[in-house]
Amino acid sequence: MPYTKIGGHYSQAFDAELQRVVDRLLQMTELTQQQLSDALAAFVNADYDLAEQVVTSDHKVNNFEVDIDELCVDILARRQPAASDLRLVLAILKSINDIERIGDRAKRLAKTLLEQKENTRPNQAQLNDIDMMGHRVLQMLQRASASFERMDATAALAVLREDKAIDQDYDRIVSQSIKTMSDDSSQVGVNMQLFIVARALERIGDHSRNVCQHVIFMCKGHNVAHFSDAELQQIVDTKRN
Repeated sequence: MPYTKIGGHYSQAFDAELQRVVDRLLQMTELTQQQLSDALAAFVNADYDLAEQVVTSDHKVNNFEVDIDELCVDILARRQPAASDLRLVLAILKSINDIERIGDRAKRLAKTLLEQKENTRPNQAQLNDIDMMGHRVLQMLQRASASFERMDATAALAVLREDKAIDQDYDRIVSQSIKTMSDDSSQVGVNMQLFIVARALERIGDHSRNVCQHVIFMCKGHNVAHFSDAELQQIVDTKRN
């Protein structure tokens, strides 16, 4: 889907440059979504080949970050954008950092499987909990990307609020793991794996939330990193002059 908010500049070349950098951001996010989906499937299904593929392809995400950063710096230097154009470029620069971190967390998830010792697999109920949390995180990332593509602050705010459910998933998994280890010390290794994976997923939720904050900044011109939900709602509901 094209980024319909771009256009109308005196220079069509400028329009094309902005469109290109947005397209690259969306491609980077799509790749990272696939990395996360594959890492989650690998861990839940003990697919070591797929986990290895996630680890070895992480450099593709890093290459996107470098490429997009260079494109943005070039636009800043040559075009000296202002107002909404400047906010767009800054939002992209901030977002690629979060998306690259999401790729790192997906790699960490895959490596957790590859580093497992024999006979230390979580049980099916534990894997189901991770799978449920992971799919919630993946959907949040997909919707955060969609809100950026549409430049939709209202959608970004709705996605941002989904992070609370992910935090609840994380707290539940950690609480259950602590209890399991307390009851049976032989389960320490297994539950440490669950800690690492759940933490990686929780952090991906945080980075997705950050992307939504960048969307709101891009649309409304406010840095909302430390705002309450009520303050965020007020900003999103306010029309810019």
